[in-house]
Formats: sequence, C-alpha cells, structure tokens
Amino acid sequence: MSRPKKLVRAVARAPWELAKLLFGWHVLFELRNKVVLGHTAWALRRTEDAEVRRLDRAPRPTALVATVIATYRRPEALRAAVASALAQTVADQVVVVVDDGAGLPPGLPDDPRLVAVSLSRNVGIAGVVRNVGIRLTDSRFVAFLDDDNLWEPDHLECALATLTGKDRPEAVYTALRRVLPDGTEKDVLSVPFDRRLAARKAFLDTNAFVARRTPALRFSRIRRTPEVLPREDWELVHRYSRSHRVVHIPQVTVRYLTNPSSYYTEWQS
Repeated sequence: MSRPKKLVRAVARAPWELAKLLFGWHVLFELRNKVVLGHTAWALRRTEDAEVRRLDRAPRPTALVATVIATYRRPEALRAAVASALAQTVADQVVVVVDDGAGLPPGLPDDPRLVAVSLSRNVGIAGVVRNVGIRLTDSRFVAFLDDDNLWEPDHLECALATLTGKDRPEAVYTALRRVLPDGTEKDVLSVPFDRRLAARKAFLDTNAFVARRTPALRFSRIRRTPEVLPREDWELVHRYSRSHRVVHIPQVTVRYLTNPSSYYTEWQS
C-alpha cells in the first residue's frame, strides 16, 4: 500500500480509534449490537415470556439464593456441575437447570432443592435460557453456573458473606481458575472491579457472579453468534454495575473449563 493511501486510511480511522480510547471497545461494540441486532431481541422476549408461562409453577421455589444452570447436550458435564452446586456449604438454595430444548438427561440427583425444566424448542441464546431460570424462582440472590464448569464447595458461602456483611454491595464476583481440557491449570483470573477497565478489558464472567435480585438482573436477549462481541456475561455485569455496586473477592472458587467445543471468553483479547 502506498504511503498516501496509508495516511488516508489512518485519518479515516482516527475518529474510531479516538472513540475506542474514550469509551472502550466493549461499550462501542455493544452499542453497535443494539443498533444492528436489537430487533432480534423482540421475538426472543416473546419466546422467553411464553416459556416462563408454560413452565412456571405455583408456588415458585424460594430460597436465599437461586443457582441457574443453562445446559444443552452435555449430560456428563451437567451432572458434575449440578453436583458441585448442590454440594455448596450454603444449604438455603435452589438449583434451577434449564435445558435449551434438547431434553433433560437421565441421572440428575433426586434432591428437593433441584428444579429441572426443558424449553419446548432450541433457542440457542444463552441469555434467554438463563432469563427463564431467573424468572422461574423467587430468591434474594441469584448465581450462575455453566454446564461445563464447577464451583468449589464454599463459592456461595464466600459470596454471600460479603453480600450480607457490613459493606453490603449488590453483587460480587470471585476469582476464577481457568482449566485446559486436559485438566491442567491455564491461569487464574482475579481482577478488582473497575467499570472503566471493563470497557476495554474482558474479565467479567457470570460463573463467578452472585447478585441481588433486582429488575436489572436479566441477560441481553440479542441474538449473539460466537462472532458477536462482547458476550452476554460482560453486558449483564457492566449494565448491572451502572446502578448497583459490584465488588471483587480475590478468593478462587470457580473452575472454568476453556472448552474449544463452545465459545468462551478470550480474556487476553
């Protein structure tokens, strides 16, 4: 490319680069998603509402904390995830498994704290599946666990100690250990919450996130393919933190599998 063309290209990109510097690329990309893909959320909201009406039970499960596990065709991993959720040292909880239309696998524990439901069809949008789980329960706090990840037994105890302690933030997230498919440790993600940093860096994941139930605690319904960034995890925490205080707990309580068969957060990107 000739020097004049390079100069023209640099000048043309200057406003975009300045905007990324001022606002952060996550914020700009999410604004683009709302403009370009926002229309997809309307139909998905209707689907979500219909599924909640179909699956809602009276009375709803109640507990101090509801753990929502979205799943799709990972039976063995799901059973392990459910076991780690039910093995928490906090007994006052309900675990809600929401299957995205594939059908619930056999072998789930016979535990009164476990509620397992299946959507009538595959939606393919993690945020919608998780929203159904949130809406099917009544609890003071809500936690999230993917079907291929695990919690340490004290994950909820650690989070709730801060949420109900003297300082009383609205949400917390613990440190997270990334594990490779062969079981070896990749790294530990432990970044103090900084909303300005989050606009530029990806370090927010809902597997480590426990929050007070408020109207703001809902996932984006935008149809996000693996190529659409940022992820719905980032969108939820960043939006929730706009009006709620979020703090980081540096204790490692989450085992996060970097699963090549599904998309996961590339924290270095």
